[in-house]
Amino acid sequence: MPSREEKEWNRLAVHMDQFHSHFRYEFNRVYTLADGGFHKEGLSLPRFLREAQQLYTHLDMHHRIETYIFPVLAKKMPQFKEGARESGEHLKKHKGIHDGLEKYDAFLRNSLENQSEYNPGKLREIMDGFKEVLFTHLDEEVKDLGAESMKKAGWTLDELRRIPM
Repeated sequence: MPSREEKEWNRLAVHMDQFHSHFRYEFNRVYTLADGGFHKEGLSLPRFLREAQQLYTHLDMHHRIETYIFPVLAKKMPQFKEGARESGEHLKKHKGIHDGLEKYDAFLRNSLENQSEYNPGKLREIMDGFKEVLFTHLDEEVKDLGAESMKKAGWTLDELRRIPM
């Protein structure tokens, strides 16, 4: 069992992982139900599409919040900085995720307006287009916020306690 101090060092990673686990669950649920499985869950197509939109809303809100946290982390961790090669990795992935989410959201909005045009294969194709970058990014972010990375970057526990997360 981790010590109290180790839990403090891992606080940001644990907190982030809770959100990220939920995003993976939402993504996988939409993907699995896309082919009509939503009917077995008692959902109509419009209800399924509105639930699928929640993934977009949740990820978009999460990334907006991160725009306030990343500059704080970037003070000691180049991977959170905007600009430099290695340092822009999280931001580059955010762009790939954002582009995929925009296509996803546009597809869902169009399908809600024109239900006869809903195509489960197209929805899955769009999701396949950003799944790998999304899931990899979620894992990397948690790792980068873990105790080992935070210590290596030179954070102190007092500094970590002041990070607004």
